[in-house]
Amino acid sequence: TWRVIFAFPSLCLAYSWIVYFISHAHDGIQFYDISQIGWVHGLAWIINFISFLFLYPSVYNLKEVAAVEKPKIHLWETGIIRITRHPQYVGQAMWSAAHLAMVGTSFTALTMALLVGHHYFACWNGDRRLEAEHGENFLKIKERTSVIPFQAIIEGRQQLPKDYYKELIRAPFVLIAVGSIGAYIAHPYMQAGAALARNTGLVPGGILDDIFLELN
Repeated sequence: TWRVIFAFPSLCLAYSWIVYFISHAHDGIQFYDISQIGWVHGLAWIINFISFLFLYPSVYNLKEVAAVEKPKIHLWETGIIRITRHPQYVGQAMWSAAHLAMVGTSFTALTMALLVGHHYFACWNGDRRLEAEHGENFLKIKERTSVIPFQAIIEGRQQLPKDYYKELIRAPFVLIAVGSIGAYIAHPYMQAGAALARNTGLVPGGILDDIFLELN
């Protein structure tokens, strides 16, 4: 029960963090802004869509992603894992690169660096936990896989079966695709929320008034 209680506000708060990022994406030093160029926006959308297919299939039980169910330390060598052992890191790097390519500000650059850095740490920590949990079995899979996409395949350490596509036909991909498209459609509402949050300013009457009034 406590996992559901934790997951619900976490998912709700995710919207507020997205609104915060949109509200401040152009803050700081602006080096460039090519987000209004049609083909750039289209290319970024494609990269973002693909990035979500990497971000979540590492755990096909989406209830574990939201911690509704207790996350387990899975050991797989099929599907997306054949391409990269840490698809969440690759997906986050793709998402961050696409957004930074459109809006080149110091705020966006710092945000993306922190996000990618967090996932890069997770690569090391994930390997450490997998080795602790599965020992020699993981080390064998580690030899046959790579963090950099397709590296193990190019080096001949991993071979894709002829019917590899069957490993990618999984129901969660449909849910992820629909969710990604839904998130894109919701972008105008996120931008509207960001504009509202940016223009509202301090509304008196809160318990932290003294702190914020001093800062202002």
